[in-house]
Amino acid sequence: MKFGKFTYKDKTHFGVIEKNSVTIIEGDPLTNWSYTSEKVSLDDIKLLAPITPKNIIGIGANYVENKLALPDEIPEMPVFFFKPATSVIGPNEEVIIPDQLNDVKFESELAVVIGKEAKNIEKEHVLDYVFGYTVGNDVTAPQFFHENGHWTLGKSFDTFTPLGPVIETELDPYAIHVTAKVNGEVKQNSPTQWMIVPIKEMLAYLTTIMTLHPGDVILTGSPIGAHFVKDDDRIECAIDEIGSLTNTFKHASSRTHV
Repeated sequence: MKFGKFTYKDKTHFGVIEKNSVTIIEGDPLTNWSYTSEKVSLDDIKLLAPITPKNIIGIGANYVENKLALPDEIPEMPVFFFKPATSVIGPNEEVIIPDQLNDVKFESELAVVIGKEAKNIEKEHVLDYVFGYTVGNDVTAPQFFHENGHWTLGKSFDTFTPLGPVIETELDPYAIHVTAKVNGEVKQNSPTQWMIVPIKEMLAYLTTIMTLHPGDVILTGSPIGAHFVKDDDRIECAIDEIGSLTNTFKHASSRTHV
C-alpha cells in the first residue's frame, strides 16, 4: 500500500495512492486511519514529503561497488549521523545551495519509516517495527565536515533531505535497487544487498543505543556513484517499487525572488 501526503484545494491530506488516483483518508497512517469516499486524480494534487520525521538518522559509507567487495564482518560501531527535520522537503521542490557552499553532493537512498516504538530489538524481529519505506536524497556539503569526522553540519542545511514520493508499506528491502539520474543520465544503480551494514543489523544496532519512535526516518546509505552537482541540475532518485523523487538544485543567489 502506498501512502502519500499532498495538498488538494489548498488543504493538506493523507491518502492511499493507486495508479492514477488517490483516495483521501481520515487520520494518520502511522496510527489510526480510515478511508473517505473522496477519490481524486493524481493530476489534481501536489505531493509533499510523505512524512514529517521526529528524527532523521543516516548511516555513512554503507555500500560497496559489487558483491565481492563486501567485508567478512560488519563494523563493530557503524558511522551514524543526525539530520534535522528542518532539512526535509518533498518531490519537485528545489534543493537550495547556500552561497557559502562550494560543492554539494546528491546521495540516493532507501529511507526506512519507523512505525512502532523500538528499543533493544533483535534483528530477527526489527522489521516488525517498520511502517514502510520511501526514497531519500541525503544532500551533503563535505566542506562542512569536521576534520575529526563529525558529519552533521554538512548534512543539515535547509532543503538537504528530500523525501518521497510515497511511503510503500509492502516492500522487501533486500530485493530492490537504489538508483539515481542526473539530468537523465544514470549515476547510481545498486542492489541493497551491497550494503556493508544490512538493514536488519542497522536498525537493531540503533535500538541498542536509542529508542526509535513512530515517524523516525533512517537513511540507509547511498550506493557508489554519488557526486557533486551544480546549479539547475535535476536529480531523480528512484526505487522502482516505491517511485521517483525528483528535485532540482538551485544556488541561493541564482533564484528569482518575487
